[in-house]
Amino acid sequence: MATVQPHRVRPGRGIELGLLALALAIGIAAYALVGIGVTGEVPADVVGYGIGMTVLGLGLHVVLRWRAPYADPVIMPAVMALNGIGLAMIYRLDLAEDASFATRQLGWTAVSVVLAGAVIVLLRDHRTLRRYTYTAMIAGLVLVVLPLVPGLGAQINGANIWIRLGPFSLQPAELAKIALAIFFAGYLVTNRDTLALAGPKVLGLQLPRIRDLGPIIIAWAASLAVLVSERDLGTSLLFFGLFVAMLYVATERLSWVLIGLSMFVVGAGVAATTFPHVGARFDVWLNALDNDIYARAPGGSFQLVGGLFGLASGGLFGTGWGAGRPDLVPYAESDFIVASLGEELGLTGVLAILLVYLVLAERGMRTAIGVRDGFGKLLAGGLAFVVAFQCFVVVGGITRIIPLTGLTTPFLAYGGSSLLANWIIVALLLRISDDARRPAAAVRGPQSGPPATPPQGSPSPIRVGGSTSPARPPLSARDAGTPGASDTRPTERIDEMRGDDA
Repeated sequence: MATVQPHRVRPGRGIELGLLALALAIGIAAYALVGIGVTGEVPADVVGYGIGMTVLGLGLHVVLRWRAPYADPVIMPAVMALNGIGLAMIYRLDLAEDASFATRQLGWTAVSVVLAGAVIVLLRDHRTLRRYTYTAMIAGLVLVVLPLVPGLGAQINGANIWIRLGPFSLQPAELAKIALAIFFAGYLVTNRDTLALAGPKVLGLQLPRIRDLGPIIIAWAASLAVLVSERDLGTSLLFFGLFVAMLYVATERLSWVLIGLSMFVVGAGVAATTFPHVGARFDVWLNALDNDIYARAPGGSFQLVGGLFGLASGGLFGTGWGAGRPDLVPYAESDFIVASLGEELGLTGVLAILLVYLVLAERGMRTAIGVRDGFGKLLAGGLAFVVAFQCFVVVGGITRIIPLTGLTTPFLAYGGSSLLANWIIVALLLRISDDARRPAAAVRGPQSGPPATPPQGSPSPIRVGGSTSPARPPLSARDAGTPGASDTRPTERIDEMRGDDA
């Protein structure tokens, strides 16, 4: 049991600035090492590249100091480091293939960071998004079905998940995951009591009532429809996994997870035996080294096997920037950028990158724990989960843990729509974390009157979860949340999710 103790809350912007300098140094150094490894000299534009990335990072840092001074100090530097490493690898592949993907990705990075800053400036309170619960649902569904619109959708690598707008191609599912996360958070925070408390108990596991299965059945049917109609296992798995994870966070019932996993496995199995294009994905996964599967065109396992050999040739420490041959694998800058990094940075480098993702997910979950309203808890938890889960789906497909999907690795892989959507997720997490870490007095307003103190000789213990803390001196006006206490707050018990937006 915990004891309530006052503690000082620091904004952490100085820590963020130091971590940002380290993140920028990693990205710029990687860019320079790529040039040295491939051409034998430092790239001529490394100074301009470094200035551009520094301006973007410092600009967002200034926006946070201005609009969200208590935002988490680790999230933004972690993302800048991932973004910089991804740009360096895309530039390395450009040198091998005589392409210009890195220039475009740098442009998308600038647009994404500016848009993230705009979200932080314009969205003063994340709870405003709850008003648009069902609007977000409609927007998410429209974005999901856009690739099926004749004349707008485009099929790439056998999947109908792209739309073309003039010279640009976008993946609307990347933006749909944000809209659906907002809808799921708004819906579940309103209906969580019914979903959490009602239902029979069987073998120690509380099962939901039949009539409460409606939302998960709808989500399951929608995910299978995406799998069958758009030939996209990754998006289908991502959307359904997001809903089940947020349902579990809202209700704390393990039965929802077991039911969701069982439904998806059964549905995917039926689809694999019924629809040839789904079955082909499973054939590549299960029999990647089979000669017939390897040589099949299209839909063979050449790409997957090439990525596996690239990872194997990287060994423990990799070949070094610019010393490998990741360009032998198709779409090495997007779908298989993790395999490219594994070849040149080795297992050590890939594990370091995955640890950055782990830190990013942990800080997002920490934000969900710390924020005071139920909608913010669910939204932050869902957004942190979707980044971590997308990373698992991509890396799991490349390493044959699960079937290969068409998703891209967040912040690393080439793709403007993916980068844009994930930077918006970062902006939302930063906005919510500002509310979570802000001192209670700054959030709730000053208390009226002086702080109450127990009489002499009869100290008032503080009880949390049935425990009693030892007597301690009365809090000062600063610690008690009176006017002027803008930098302290008591630790609160936050394991009970409130359905209101207080």
